[in-house]
Amino acid sequence: MLALLFPGQGSQFVGMGRDAFEASPRARETFEAADEALGFSLSGLCFDGPEDALQLTENQQPAILTTSIALLRALEERVDVRPAYFAGHSLGEYTALVAAGALPFEEAVAIVHARGRFMQEAVPAGKGAMSALIGCSPEVAVEACDAAAAQTGEVVAAANFNSPQQTVIAGEAGAVALAGERALEGGAKRAIALAVSAPFHCALMQGAAEKLAVELARANFRAFETPVVTNVEARPNTDAGRLEALLREQVTAPVRFTEMVGELGSLGVDHFLEVGPGRVLSGLIARIARRSKRANVSAVEELEEAVAFLNEAA
Repeated sequence: MLALLFPGQGSQFVGMGRDAFEASPRARETFEAADEALGFSLSGLCFDGPEDALQLTENQQPAILTTSIALLRALEERVDVRPAYFAGHSLGEYTALVAAGALPFEEAVAIVHARGRFMQEAVPAGKGAMSALIGCSPEVAVEACDAAAAQTGEVVAAANFNSPQQTVIAGEAGAVALAGERALEGGAKRAIALAVSAPFHCALMQGAAEKLAVELARANFRAFETPVVTNVEARPNTDAGRLEALLREQVTAPVRFTEMVGELGSLGVDHFLEVGPGRVLSGLIARIARRSKRANVSAVEELEEAVAFLNEAA
């Protein structure tokens, strides 16, 4: 059984999607639609940079979504893509909803452009931080955050449950640093400060969630047949009426990626295809579901291999 997964922030690179744009009519249409929806050349930013502009959260989010959908459309020109489930990591959940037909692409691009801006503006520069705790269980990470929050009176919490041995934490800078120290004392191998512009998926994003709610209330969510496993609940959803609330909560709630992959496995998924720039999710899945089969589509040269992978999964 097959699931398609889509990456979140951090997978971008200058030049992404150019090969799909040049090789695939449907990919070209995707980039052109994004440019029109946003009123500026997102395609030019993806293909030529500059890198510092592409890294801005408000640009990074629509750029990754557009590149992921463009690669999916290029794949669909070659093979009938019918997964049992879709899912995505944070931003990637919006890509999954587009792929499932639950949200028009042009609306999704505009929403995540605004989402990125709201998230960027929610916390003053330098106040927040994120850190990856490596080599410890999620329980150790949560306990470290609780201890640091109690000691400092500041916000710090688990933001991404990425694998059984990797949890990303987010919050106010001092509390994040202290939580990292506590995790190391609890057996973590490393606490790596992440180069991010804001502390995502924690209570400090409440202002962003409130602003995003206005955009989500205007969205034309549609009925969809293929379930999307949500970040908030780590369960399949096909109810378009729940999307507004789920996507709002997603901004402040942790991404339960480990549970998402586990849930997909329990539902019978044994083939995971990551579609979009980078291979971050495939690496995480390899640590969560080691017996699963995995493949990527991050460039045109990988399309034929993906076709074979899909035929195998059918």
